[in-house]
Amino acid sequence: MRITKDWQDYELLDMGGGEKLERWGEFVLRRPDPQIIWPLEKETAEWRNADGHYFRNSSGGGQWQFRKTLPEKWTIGYGPLKFHIRPTNFKHTGLFPEQAVNWKWIMDRIASANRPIRVLNLFAYTGGATVAAAAAGAEVCHVDAAKGMVQWAKENAQLSGLGDAPVRYITDDVFKFVQREERRGRKYDAIVMDPPSYGRGPNGEMWKLEDSLYPFLHSCRSILSDNPLFVLINSYTTGISPTVLHNLLHMAIGGKYGGKLDCGEIGLPATRSGLTLPCGIYGRWESGE
Repeated sequence: MRITKDWQDYELLDMGGGEKLERWGEFVLRRPDPQIIWPLEKETAEWRNADGHYFRNSSGGGQWQFRKTLPEKWTIGYGPLKFHIRPTNFKHTGLFPEQAVNWKWIMDRIASANRPIRVLNLFAYTGGATVAAAAAGAEVCHVDAAKGMVQWAKENAQLSGLGDAPVRYITDDVFKFVQREERRGRKYDAIVMDPPSYGRGPNGEMWKLEDSLYPFLHSCRSILSDNPLFVLINSYTTGISPTVLHNLLHMAIGGKYGGKLDCGEIGLPATRSGLTLPCGIYGRWESGE
């Protein structure tokens, strides 16, 4: 498991009873997490006094309750990278802090390449990987279907001092975009993707990760350059193991380009209990250079 340990502005304080207690800068939030199936040893004042608490309701949704008025958004940093945090209606904050272990890897790979690198970030959300790649000197194409998320990513780039970096922001269906890039003959040296478990394809067809990821990954291979640097897949889909990503990357990418594979879990350490929270899986292919 790859564990993110070097945050300063974020901290997983404690977890148990289906919830986690987190510090985001100066504010503490309490949120549900389906992976936390063990009990909470003790609901301390720290838990009870959280600035914000997201409650699930019986219909599957939920809502925030705040002990005090929080700003609409605030900023936290990971090294040179800066991000706006904003509690959303779906319990999220606009950032997955466990992904910092992948941001660092992306930055290290780009910095050590010693050549210009063009990165494609698909299902790019609020741009954690985008700002990491741009901060390392890469040219980046950021693609997400949600206009609001693309705008949020632009804000994060501005916060990180990357407002003038060579980043293209595209609001589009990622499947259609990849197909058009193939027709245009545009190539990328690295691809990052965080595909959803379910969704809709370009013609309204149902996207299901188990059925659609390999064909999509194979399509992405057609827009890799002749000397690609890396491909990174993140997944939060229950039931998909690191070995599955290893096999997919081996068949779709490694068989053509060689290189090496590294697949596993990512996690966050809890300060109070010393336990580790599993936070999805990753699959990394990188060239042998």
